Amino acid sequence: MKAKKSFIWLGILLLATIWILVRKNNVPYNSINGLIFGTIYNITYQYEGDLKPEIEAELKRFDASLSPFNNTSVISRVNRNEDIVTDSFFQTCFNRSMEISKETGGAFDITIAPLANAWGFGFKQGAFPDSMMVDSLLQITDYRRVKLVDGKVVKEDPRIMLSCSAVAKGYSVDVVAHLLDSKGIQNYMIDIGGEIVAKGKNSRNGLWRIGINKPIDDSLSINQEIQTILELTDVGLATSGNYRNFYYKDGKKYAHTIDPRTGYPIQHNILSATVIAKDCMTADALATAFMVMGLKEAEAFANANPAIDACFIYSGENGEFKTFFTEGMKKYISR
Repeated sequence: MKAKKSFIWLGILLLATIWILVRKNNVPYNSINGLIFGTIYNITYQYEGDLKPEIEAELKRFDASLSPFNNTSVISRVNRNEDIVTDSFFQTCFNRSMEISKETGGAFDITIAPLANAWGFGFKQGAFPDSMMVDSLLQITDYRRVKLVDGKVVKEDPRIMLSCSAVAKGYSVDVVAHLLDSKGIQNYMIDIGGEIVAKGKNSRNGLWRIGINKPIDDSLSINQEIQTILELTDVGLATSGNYRNFYYKDGKKYAHTIDPRTGYPIQHNILSATVIAKDCMTADALATAFMVMGLKEAEAFANANPAIDACFIYSGENGEFKTFFTEGMKKYISR
């Protein structure tokens, strides 16, 4: 009798397991898109329900913290030297930015704002700076001259201004990922302006396929020719490049990436840097830092840090495209 009951319970358990698996496999994948932070977002997730209102509400809260184009945001008020206690979005971004600034020897620097503005790539319209102005702005560009104390930003010089533009977009992807995780969603891909977090599997039960664009001068984002396709999951990915944000003056091209150590736009042969890390905020910041470093320094840093993987597209001696992949990056390349 006991054996018969055991078989009955085993059968019920088996049927319940099958029902759960079938129901899980039948949960649809939803895709939503829209505009945020002046760019396009595309999010695909496996879940019964429309999460667009909730996601956009979270992104608007994020914008109210870290957007320098929002006059009432936390970072705007910090840059005006208002006496405020910052929120959790700002504090998380600030603390991670300071860590990466130290790790990269200042190639990434949260105090880059005055220089970026002066070169016309920031949140204020700047005039083309001369060498005296650059030297002056370098005096207030140093992440070591600012800190967070009890939630308040303390500056050594009130002229110091912060910019999270090289890290905030990646962080916003992590914020949406955290929201989806809180819903128990196991399969999703979040893309905000090319910064990505992928988790689980796609709707075909495969890895998520992500294309890296060829770094062709394209300020209008018309050219979408693919250089490499990656297949990945459970990581963050970000790409930084100077092929879409630049201008010419007196026949010379000026890229939007400013070296915080020299005060001038970079002139390296790296055209784009793609980084894979455990989170998108780290990937975003390091992609920018690698553009600043240049090929040799960036290769050395990437090879010495097994927690990340990287791909650099750079210009050869004859202007041809060349690529560098860390050993770990090679496993993501679609065959």
